[in-house]
Amino acid sequence: MGSYLPGIFTPHRKGTKDVSVARIENVQTVTIPMSMHIGKPAKPVVKVGDLVKVGTKIGEADGKISSDIYASVSGKVVRLADFLLSNGATTTAVVIEADGEMTKEDVSAPVINSREDFIAAVKQSGVVGLGGAGFPTHVKLDVPAEKIDYLLINGAECEPYITSDSVTMLTRRDDILYAINALNRYLGVKNIIIGLEKSNKKVIAAMQELAASVSGFSVTVKVLPDKYPQGGEKVLVYHATGRKIPAGKLPIDIGCVVLNSTSVAAIGSYLRTGMPLVKKCITVEGGAVKQPQNVIAPVGTPLKELFELCGGFKEEPVKIIYGGPMMGITVPNADVPVIKNTNAILALTKKEAKQPKSTACIRCGACVNTCPFGLAPVNIAEAYEKEDVDALNNLSVNACMECGCCSFVCPGNRPLVQINKLSKNLIREKAAKEGNKS
Repeated sequence: MGSYLPGIFTPHRKGTKDVSVARIENVQTVTIPMSMHIGKPAKPVVKVGDLVKVGTKIGEADGKISSDIYASVSGKVVRLADFLLSNGATTTAVVIEADGEMTKEDVSAPVINSREDFIAAVKQSGVVGLGGAGFPTHVKLDVPAEKIDYLLINGAECEPYITSDSVTMLTRRDDILYAINALNRYLGVKNIIIGLEKSNKKVIAAMQELAASVSGFSVTVKVLPDKYPQGGEKVLVYHATGRKIPAGKLPIDIGCVVLNSTSVAAIGSYLRTGMPLVKKCITVEGGAVKQPQNVIAPVGTPLKELFELCGGFKEEPVKIIYGGPMMGITVPNADVPVIKNTNAILALTKKEAKQPKSTACIRCGACVNTCPFGLAPVNIAEAYEKEDVDALNNLSVNACMECGCCSFVCPGNRPLVQINKLSKNLIREKAAKEGNKS
């Protein structure tokens, strides 16, 4: 293994990085799903007719791997409705009709005197992985201090278009610094690495200045190549520390914890003010958008309101995506809401969204050479066509992070990453059948 893992160079298209940030202040109605995180959905703790304020708890974490959820506007709960998630599952959503006042709950900074207090505060903040993963942050941090050698702050926005993390790092340095000091004080974190791509010069300078202001422990800025998927957790850990996460293991198994930079800022904000996570900074981009920019919006805001704030559409989009073009998820329409881990929404034109025609595999090996984890997508595709689950397991398809590098470089335009996803489903289906038989 060389100094850097394989990957690809994608067009950056970071046209919003120097554009002023807009805000949505007046929202008529928000729809807030009780599942905006990995794990069990939160339990609604409000009913139709209840009056809420900005920061009122409306969903309570149901079990260890879950997350509290809060109202992002003041107003009245008008419905508890079924909500179809992007993964096909259904959850409950709390629908709030805003009163236009944005009245805030009377909150104060949490009192923290111990590690346990700190973990509890992070849980109460409602913060999850805000780069897209959505894993509850308090669970990730609730590990013995002696197990953490490095805490990595992931600021490597490697997907095209997305700049919301960069904007956050430039505009919320005080929040990030506050969180970093708290992580050191209450969790004993001694080595913090901020990972950034080398082209992000303004953010590099800002984070280097932040790092220089810290005393008593180490904060370093690791400048990384502009190579996708630099922001992938396993890729970032290897490039920043030289440590490799084995298949089936987590960063903590090799002494690392990874937090998205916006998640860190959200923790700092809660520790300073007591106001939980109720709004997000989102990159609004794509060829159909008239005025691409970053928008700060309440959680639950319909996507169409963000597009309207950006001047509407130059032409009707044929596809709208949560996230970036490489790993994002298509949504059915612009009525779906901003959720906690929405970092970008893209409205793509017919030309941008056109699927190229697939042709036969020519055995060129490009997919193998670019996979960050050394997988063989060409062989996985053959095993999937034969429904050979044993072969799929031997080929370690479950190690695939679904970054899409293989599909991007394939000269035959074969849907290799989609086949990898379907292969994982095939493995799960066989395991479920065998479990039912036993």
